Amino acid sequence: MKKLLILSILFAAFLLIPETAEAQCSMCRAVLESEGDQSTAKGINDGILYLMIFPYLLIGGIGYFIYRTWKRREKEEV
Repeated sequence: MKKLLILSILFAAFLLIPETAEAQCSMCRAVLESEGDQSTAKGINDGILYLMIFPYLLIGGIGYFIYRTWKRREKEEV
């Protein structure tokens, strides 16, 4: 149970601190830095972060399903 609590806290921290994950590919960065207006670069960064959320949600859902199945089998064995 303690491991689950620690993992939950880490997962929540990664979701609540997206500013540390502002990164781009080198070609996108070169094109966006050459522009004078930085609002386009901010929009690209935000789009990348939004697209990153879905794989984590899918993996989290699969992990929860496996955890629930494992706990159910453990309960049935007792």
